Amino acid sequence: MNKLFYGVAYYDEYMPYERLSTDIEMMKEAGINLVRIAESTWSTHEPQNGVFDFSSVDRVLDAMHEAGIHVIVGTPTYAVPTWMVKEHPDVLAETPDGPGRYGARQIMDITNPSYLFYSERIIRKLISRVCGHPAVIGYQVDNETKHYRTSGPNVQLRFVKYMREKFGTVERLNEEFGLDYWSNRINSWEDFPSAVGTINGSLGAEFARFQRQLVTDFLAWQASIVNEYKRPGQFVTHNFDFEWRGYSFGVQPDVDHFEAAKALDIAGVDIYHPSQDDLTGKEISFGGDSTRSLKGMNYFVLETQAQAFPNWTPYPGQLLQQAFSHLASGANMVEYWHWHSIHNSFETYWKGLLSHDLGPNPTYNEARIVGRQFARLSDKLVNLKKTNRAAVLVSNEALTSLDWFKLPGGEVRYNDIVRLMYDRLYEMNIGCDILHPGSIELLGNYDLIVVPALYAASGELLEALNRYVENGGHVVYTFKSGFANEHIKVRTGAQPGLIEKACGIRYSQFAEPSKVSLKGNPFGVGESDNNVEVWMELLTPTTAEVLAWYDHPHWGQYAAITTNRHGEGVATYIGCLPSEAAARKVLEGACREAGIWGVDQELQFPVIVKTGTNESGKTIRYYFNYSDEPQSFVYPHGDGAELLGDLGLRSGETIELERWGVAIVEEA
Repeated sequence: MNKLFYGVAYYDEYMPYERLSTDIEMMKEAGINLVRIAESTWSTHEPQNGVFDFSSVDRVLDAMHEAGIHVIVGTPTYAVPTWMVKEHPDVLAETPDGPGRYGARQIMDITNPSYLFYSERIIRKLISRVCGHPAVIGYQVDNETKHYRTSGPNVQLRFVKYMREKFGTVERLNEEFGLDYWSNRINSWEDFPSAVGTINGSLGAEFARFQRQLVTDFLAWQASIVNEYKRPGQFVTHNFDFEWRGYSFGVQPDVDHFEAAKALDIAGVDIYHPSQDDLTGKEISFGGDSTRSLKGMNYFVLETQAQAFPNWTPYPGQLLQQAFSHLASGANMVEYWHWHSIHNSFETYWKGLLSHDLGPNPTYNEARIVGRQFARLSDKLVNLKKTNRAAVLVSNEALTSLDWFKLPGGEVRYNDIVRLMYDRLYEMNIGCDILHPGSIELLGNYDLIVVPALYAASGELLEALNRYVENGGHVVYTFKSGFANEHIKVRTGAQPGLIEKACGIRYSQFAEPSKVSLKGNPFGVGESDNNVEVWMELLTPTTAEVLAWYDHPHWGQYAAITTNRHGEGVATYIGCLPSEAAARKVLEGACREAGIWGVDQELQFPVIVKTGTNESGKTIRYYFNYSDEPQSFVYPHGDGAELLGDLGLRSGETIELERWGVAIVEEA
């Protein structure tokens, strides 16, 4: 990529009246230089089985090319047409809730032979038609793909084959998964029951892993077809999404992003987040860091919000701040879902850049400012390279295991613990990459690795983390780490299992805290922030230094948070669920110990600093004010220029950030 892309998803098929030329004129006025088309309209392109009509695609491609606007074409496979379901009802996924019903998107069995036959046909028909068009620069395979809980007979048959290939014999399977319990033992492959009803967490988690592999295989299959037609210089991407909690929140439980991204040229992502007074930049940062880490390179934001829900209409300045927030994490594209607000059906109020009157509005007018700045600064901001000294290790397997063995109350889940730790680093302006269990060879690239709730992990991974500490690295573990192996079989020794020697602690009991605090308020936080909630492990230090003891008449003899020197490095262990304030203090101490505390950390949220190196080898620093109050600070780095205002800047000068303001500094 040699320039920044500023784009929108565009659906000419949804327009209430003819206005393609008007839309293009407004796009150019806003600096839009890219649109994504076609991924949502299979039934328009193939209204009946084998009857194809790509006239809407052709007309948009021709018009965009004439206007100098690039196009990404999506494969329209995530929403099946009615005729397919009528002719082949089995394309609908059977889930634990029963047979599927037509209506919503993403309701199909992605392993169904009929679905795959028709998918391949529409992909080949569409991509062969558009691949030579000069407007087309790339392709998006499918859309926010997941396994959709597909678990019918077709999937069960494949799962048994997968298990037989993985474990070889039923005897080994029974041993690894403890299937003697409650007579769950499987004595022949022919007797293998559906995993849908299992009470065995190991088997259930393995089925979830298998379902994630279905997604990896499906996207790789689509990418392989598109690659047959892709011209030199064109790319294949996909828009990954995250666990949804009304917005993009955490690790996606249904997809292994790291594995699925291997088939792509460029990783893409959809990031939606709270706005107005709740805009913090945290979701933008977490989503960006996660996606940049998939392939270790710049990525595309293929969907993000312009207005979206009625309560997400951005305050003045926020659209610009959000756009540059994506770039600050390494994005080369910011694309809104979508151009215009739809006038009917399910997403009527997921508003686009244009409202329902399809005319200019304050958000569109701010997009015009963003587009001009993207175009003006593209050479300085494209392909930002980020080198972080801290990382957070996340795991689909740990997520699944904690879904099986929930914390008391069930409200605090794996992603809550991930975000508890990641968000505190973000607030302290500690730049992060995201690692996964397959990243063992990358551990040595970092001075600090934070490991949230790694409940299920292989011995290989835990020993690699031990070696990382021995060789001078710093690890911060939270509770529930090291407890079980990769099959969620609890380790038979004292906890925390294999990492005991690095952490210098052991425990065999845990409890749900009731009126438990940290003795002496060791982190100097407010009284309410000194409490322990949900979970507490009763830690006994062997070689570790205690950072916090429990304050309780019966549990006061046990440690809550410890740190231990092991070899050349340090392992910190948080054996309870602390408050945000206490977690922040623990992480601050770890960052200082790891030597990654500097002048940027003297600034704290709501002032956020993001740093990288541009293609000219110059340092770029983004400064954001995520608050409704002006902020100011003394600029501590080398002389340079503030790019948005095109003004010189000297070290020691004061930078003034308006509410929801942005400054971008290029050092000389």
